[in-house]
Amino acid sequence: TRVRSSAASDVYKRQVVDKVRVLIVDDSAIMRKIIASALQKEPSIEIAGFAANGLQAIEAIQTCNPDVMTLDIEMPEMDGLTALREIRKVNKYLPIIMFSSLTHKGAQAAIMALTAGASDYVGKPANTTGGIDNAFRVLEAELIPKIIGLAKRVKSRRDREGQLASTPKSSPSPTAKIVPTAKSLVSTKDAPSLASKMSKATSGILAKPAEAVCIGVSTGGPEALMQVFSAFNAPINVPIFIVQHMPADFTALLAARLSATGVMTVKEAEEGEIAEPGIAYIAPGGFHMTLTRPGTKTIIHLNTEPPENSCRPAVDVLFRTAAEVYGNSLLAVMLTGMGYDGLKGTQVIKEKGGQVIAQDEATSVIWGMPGAVVQAGLADSVMPIDKITDEIIFRTRKVPGR
Repeated sequence: TRVRSSAASDVYKRQVVDKVRVLIVDDSAIMRKIIASALQKEPSIEIAGFAANGLQAIEAIQTCNPDVMTLDIEMPEMDGLTALREIRKVNKYLPIIMFSSLTHKGAQAAIMALTAGASDYVGKPANTTGGIDNAFRVLEAELIPKIIGLAKRVKSRRDREGQLASTPKSSPSPTAKIVPTAKSLVSTKDAPSLASKMSKATSGILAKPAEAVCIGVSTGGPEALMQVFSAFNAPINVPIFIVQHMPADFTALLAARLSATGVMTVKEAEEGEIAEPGIAYIAPGGFHMTLTRPGTKTIIHLNTEPPENSCRPAVDVLFRTAAEVYGNSLLAVMLTGMGYDGLKGTQVIKEKGGQVIAQDEATSVIWGMPGAVVQAGLADSVMPIDKITDEIIFRTRKVPGR
């Protein structure tokens, strides 16, 4: 009996340990209750604690030891944005999901938070009194998957760091090279041709500079984009096209934020405009962005066709059409993001002879989108976020005399 009791106790302990502990921070008692009620429906989540303002949140992190935190933006004593900045000074990796109203003011605050280190955001349900059922649906559909995804990312990082700490250090062979292998995400009939193109692309010699750059990004994207664009010393001589998974209103504010902090002009794309070198175009929230070249100029188009990979804008749509326009003169960059949007589009880019950079796992908030590309054997370079700008410059520069 004692053995059975001990075994049952061990199973219970493992189940408790495996639960994702969430700290809920909101000045509204009603909102805290709604969020908690929604999260308690998910067996893998438990409530670690509550806080009513930023100061309490900072204290609660020490006492509750949460795996994930939801953080309201507008609060008394210390608002969410100030609390976020203070937390990030001492805790870089705690997943923090911001809550903001889907208003212009709320969107501005959310963009500020996302570029300051917030992991993700969820639009706060507008009517918490007359629309409780709707509030639950929003939280269950958007918040729970993000909590689970971010918690898994932190767990994998801790496991990896634990393995590195327990593994004796050895001197690697100077000729050792890590080569990504194609997974089942790439069809077997495409594997030989892709492997051939990969061997050419990774030879260290660029046949010619890229004439355009496409960037796909999602969870953790605003901060990653800030790092990329703030590192440019001068505008590059090709256009950049960006798909960041965001709702309407957010993308224009993100573009303005990126423009204000770097030397590149970043703007929300418009229907029918001609793409110009040195300018970055972000697909507006709610619209797919496609490219055509009827003559010598590349034209940007926007549409509201059905979502792909549950996304609109979708990275796949941009990558696919950009590959048709630029062929082997296209450079694709896959940054942090949940899911696998962009994988199929990257396959098309590689089939056309284009180049692909992927953000590494260590610096990604979620290594879903870049991870899918790397695991499929489609990445020419896999590197940390602080090296990607230099790689873009290298792969787009025109060398005199060539």
